Amino acid sequence: METIITPEVPSMRPEEIAALERLIAIACANDPGGSMSQGSTHQSMIVADFLLSWWDSVNCGHFDITNLWAIDAVIVADMQIVFGMIARVRVYPDVLGYEEQFKAVMENWRTNREVEQE
Repeated sequence: METIITPEVPSMRPEEIAALERLIAIACANDPGGSMSQGSTHQSMIVADFLLSWWDSVNCGHFDITNLWAIDAVIVADMQIVFGMIARVRVYPDVLGYEEQFKAVMENWRTNREVEQE
């Protein structure tokens, strides 16, 4: 029997975990009456677009990079950390244990679409 070697997924760094979890919390804070603060619908939508473009860019992705101009600098900093982490670990969020959180973001922002999970 042939042994199949699967590459190890690099572990996430503490600052990457913290940034990702802050972004997930913002993306799940869909408050239609919100102000232009981190919990506002507008910023939440932009963060959700960013995260969902990583999870399923074909069905959910439409992240406009110029939307970075419309969000707080602290959120942009977290997005930069997560972007770098995505490039480094080279896996989808569900592989990192974030499937349920991303499903919640999906449900919050893409209720009319379904994502096929294998």
